[in-house]
Amino acid sequence: VQLQASGGGLVQAGGSLRLSCAASGRTFSSNLMGWFRQAPGKEREFVAAISRSGGSTWYGDSVKGRFSISKDNTKNTVYLQMNSLKPEDTAGYYCAASGRGLDPFIPNGYEFWGQGTLVTVSS
Repeated sequence: VQLQASGGGLVQAGGSLRLSCAASGRTFSSNLMGWFRQAPGKEREFVAAISRSGGSTWYGDSVKGRFSISKDNTKNTVYLQMNSLKPEDTAGYYCAASGRGLDPFIPNGYEFWGQGTLVTVSS
């Protein structure tokens, strides 16, 4: 599975961005798709994940109520809608896929990773 993340950019605090993660290669049957972020000097942080059917979603505490994850299986794409952005949301955002679907919250729960897209939120 190859994952291509896009949609990052520079936005003012309070603004919105939508990230996309397009999957290609093996059929899009991953049990979990997730987003993580990593700021300079910090560990990779869980942002959001979605189940294969899309019926279950999970969010990190710092983004609950502001971010929303969704997927379009017909387009093999997962989206992360980010609203009410804050300067502390500034990071590289990485999408990930898991065929095992064991734990959506930790990086080791995913076998495949995209290259990342940079989000910068100015104050």
